[in-house]
Amino acid sequence: MTVMTAQASTRAPSINTGWVRYLWRMAMLLVLVVFSLGVSQVAVAQADPEREMITAAPGISADQWRQVRSGDTSSNYRDSRHDSNYSLINASGETWRILRNRWVSPFGLIAVFGMASLIALFYLIVGRKELEAPRTGKKILRWPLLMRSLHWSMATLFIVLALTGMNLLYGKFIFRPLFGDAIWGAMISASKVSHNYLGPLFAILLIIMLVSVVKKNIPRKHDLEWLKQAGGLLKKGQHPDAGFSNAGEKVWFWLLATVGLALVISGFVLDFPNWGQSRDTMQWANIIHAVCGLGLTAVSLGHIYIGTLGMEGSIEGMTTGYVDETWAKEHHSLWYEEVKDQAITEEEVAARKAGDGHSEPSATRTS
Repeated sequence: MTVMTAQASTRAPSINTGWVRYLWRMAMLLVLVVFSLGVSQVAVAQADPEREMITAAPGISADQWRQVRSGDTSSNYRDSRHDSNYSLINASGETWRILRNRWVSPFGLIAVFGMASLIALFYLIVGRKELEAPRTGKKILRWPLLMRSLHWSMATLFIVLALTGMNLLYGKFIFRPLFGDAIWGAMISASKVSHNYLGPLFAILLIIMLVSVVKKNIPRKHDLEWLKQAGGLLKKGQHPDAGFSNAGEKVWFWLLATVGLALVISGFVLDFPNWGQSRDTMQWANIIHAVCGLGLTAVSLGHIYIGTLGMEGSIEGMTTGYVDETWAKEHHSLWYEEVKDQAITEEEVAARKAGDGHSEPSATRTS
């Protein structure tokens, strides 16, 4: 067997690989077209506060608003709770509604589906980032079982929370006209309950994850060069140095550590209104929660793309725990230099997984 034949055999491409890629790209193009049509309609509906006002509060007139803002309101318009200085119809609530419906909701929708559209275009134009050297068949442990379990638990909760949250914001413009009030009512009730109860669980797992991998995500000087080269995605043969976590992964980590924690804190304020927080606090918590949630959802699409379809070999680390030696060398060269002596054959990996699990290392050394 020649060297070229041996190298080709390590890749073992499928005969229908070209057709699979073609179908993937056509499917993403179709999704892109559907998204562009749907986003424009929902964004316009969200940006029109008068349209929602018709169903939200049909009896409110301009004279009533002037009376409320002047502070001259009768007991019929006052909140009866102890020590409450709010009107049942109040300017603060109207300000919150305008912020949410005119700014947060439409621009959040544009951010999420705009990111999806950019990713689809990038895939159609640039395509998947393939490994440039043949796979060696030798594996390096990247993520132990405990971290993989934590990651997939968080990922599942994040997706459920993102979908239910977007349903709470936008579902009435899409599903209510399609399915009617009965099905829509069941959908929104299920979304609200699952969002409220799964949110605190996600918060706990998020904190555990942040503490577990914070040392792997300390910024280094070589991260600047990685960002300048966009991680080598745009040019073939360009592989900037990276430790265990590259600069893109570190950006995602620190977004979770800042925006993610703001999302969690604002969610707790909304989830537990019996802490004595004022109505103004609840309104601002709602705005912060929506902005952080929509922002993280948009960015997460890039994280999901790179970790699955966008880069050959990336998802293997989070499914099997191991990555090929070639992948480690190309994408995390500094980490590879530290752990290359720990590379094992696929047979040894299979033996470890078939055994009692005690032979699997708990973690590899990181830079």
